[in-house]
Amino acid sequence: MSEAPEEGSVLVISAPSGAGKTTLCRRLLDEVPDLDFSVSHTTRAPREGEREAIDYHFVSQAAFESLRDQGGFLEWARVAGQLYGTAHHSVRAALGQSRDVLLDIDTQGAAAVRRAIPDAVLIFILPPGPEALRARLEGRGSETPESLARRLALARGEVEQAHLYDYLIVNDELAAAYDRLRSIVLAVRSRTARQKGRLESIRRRFMEPAG
Repeated sequence: MSEAPEEGSVLVISAPSGAGKTTLCRRLLDEVPDLDFSVSHTTRAPREGEREAIDYHFVSQAAFESLRDQGGFLEWARVAGQLYGTAHHSVRAALGQSRDVLLDIDTQGAAAVRRAIPDAVLIFILPPGPEALRARLEGRGSETPESLARRLALARGEVEQAHLYDYLIVNDELAAAYDRLRSIVLAVRSRTARQKGRLESIRRRFMEPAG
């Protein structure tokens, strides 16, 4: 009989734009139970199809800075001139219900989470190479030459940080990349530290006199 874990884990996923992170995260959230997505706050404008409180909490710079100055963010960073942050309360609420929390954040944010929560699990999604990343970004049809160059330059810096993560997944084939990502989540849930209550219950039964 399946039992809920005693406490949830924080799972951080980072990747260069265009590496397939959003697609992988959405499938993971659809198919893996007891997993919550931490919706980040941002000062940037919504993109086409994005929804408030689903993709992001879209806020003004003044509102973001006010929450930041009150210590309301687990992590925050400025990326491409816009502010992004993960609210403390959303992470605490999920962990308090024995659920895992998925954070989709950049390398700056991941480093901040690692400092605040040392046992957070950090996962980096890599494209198979710069050529593939460029092709994926161009395939969106929404990048200007300037924004494309900016995203590729940012990707170089992000890839340089990949060795600091606990797990690396090369997304050269989406189905295989998803299988690896799901396997990591299941392995995290099987850690001895996550199964202490269940282990103790079974151990006590072994200590009972044989009937």
